Parts: sequence; structure tokens; C-alpha cells
Amino acid sequence: MTISNKRLKYIETLSPDLNYTDIPSPVGELTLIACDKKLHMILWDNERQTEAAEKALMHFSKHLNNPIFQKTQQQLNEYFTGKRKFFDLDLALHGTAFQKKSWHALQQIPFGKTISYGEQAAILGDKNKARAVGMANGLNPISIIIPCHRVIGANGKLTGFAGGCDKKAYLLQLESRFQTLTTP
Repeated sequence: MTISNKRLKYIETLSPDLNYTDIPSPVGELTLIACDKKLHMILWDNERQTEAAEKALMHFSKHLNNPIFQKTQQQLNEYFTGKRKFFDLDLALHGTAFQKKSWHALQQIPFGKTISYGEQAAILGDKNKARAVGMANGLNPISIIIPCHRVIGANGKLTGFAGGCDKKAYLLQLESRFQTLTTP
């Protein structure tokens, strides 16, 4: 099972009382999944266009006016225009203790900076767990907000990303362009 399939399998574990909506972005249409107060997941357009995603989303209600959707879209728009470097959203993270620890470490990587999987593993206390870190990052349910795109291979190359390496490159270039600005 590929990482993307595992991310889609994750949707099936979510409560059926969640809502979803689709929003446009410079990296394609994003599908937000949330309850009234917390964001649970962001799906990339390439994931959304699968039969598995369509089947999983049938359990949720499409809802356009959910306050967390509006707040997420506003903050993503600010991010894509260089006006936001940090997100202030309530997130619902479901995963193992190691995954949550990995995702928390992702949130500590400064805007416009990158680290390797090995460096992230060392931050987590074991430089030999780079592969486990890569798997945890690949299952990150809230890409962009939890910036797994800031982690690259030890050789400096872009590696695995749920949205595709082209979108990872776009996000890194965007952050590089806006890195010196002081914003929220």
C-alpha cells in the first residue's frame, strides 16, 4: 500500500459527522475535512480524484460555511500571497505517538528553511530513524499547515510528497521568495 493510499485509508477512520469542502489554491484544488472547530485533514487534488477518496468522502457532509473552513481558507490565501508564515488553526491529529511527535517537529521548522529526514530524526532523538520519520511525514494528514514539504533528502533532492514533488517544489520556492517578509 502506498503512502497516498494509507492517507486515504486514514479518512475511513474519521468520524462520519465531519464535513468537507473544496477550495481553490495555487497548488490545485484542496479538500478540507473538519468538524465545527478543528481541521482534520487536507486532501490534494491528485488524492481527491481517486475512487477511494470519493468513497470515503461519501460518509461526510459537504459544508461551505463551516467557520474552520473559512479560517483555513483565509490563512492559506495569506500564506500563498506571502502574508502569513505561521498558521493559527485548531488541528485534530490522529496518529501514533511517534507520528504526532514527528508532526510536531515539522511545525518547528522555520518558514523558508529545509532539513533532511535524518536531521528531523536526530531532533526526535534517534538519527537512525530517518526512514520512520519519512513514513510519519508521508502520513501527515494536514499538509502545508503542518509543513512536511520542508523536509528533503540528505542529498538535497525533493523526495516523496502526497501532493507530488512538483507541488513540494512550488511551496519551497514560494517560501524562499517570501522568507524575508515579516508577517503573522
